[in-house]
Amino acid sequence: MVDAFCATWKLVDSENFDDYMKALGVGFATRQVGNVTKPTVVISQDGDKVVIRTQSTFKNTEISFKLGEEFDETTADDRNCKSTVSLEGDKLVHVQKWDGKETQFVREIKDGKLVMSVCKMKMMLFVVSGLGTK
Repeated sequence: MVDAFCATWKLVDSENFDDYMKALGVGFATRQVGNVTKPTVVISQDGDKVVIRTQSTFKNTEISFKLGEEFDETTADDRNCKSTVSLEGDKLVHVQKWDGKETQFVREIKDGKLVMSVCKMKMMLFVVSGLGTK
């Protein structure tokens, strides 16, 4: 159930995020800001739609979607993606596709903490983990 994810989460730690942003082509100045930003992520459900809001001093983003249905997403680094989020077991799997590339985010709850891993970008595998607490 998505209910387990519905909460306000604060980023407390991340690893390898700079390498991931480099692979996306994010410029140096934006990466510097991204590396020190500790966003708050609010996940909620409104009927059959899930809403994920990411709030920080750098930039705020919001996506709203139905599980398993493709939607248009503009990312914090201004990529225009075709995205799909699905519930696979106890994981929220978020796939973004743009310009022949693909990234997959996996969100899961471990020991009461939201853990997000970023994997699969072209032929590269990134394990970028962010740890959030309620």
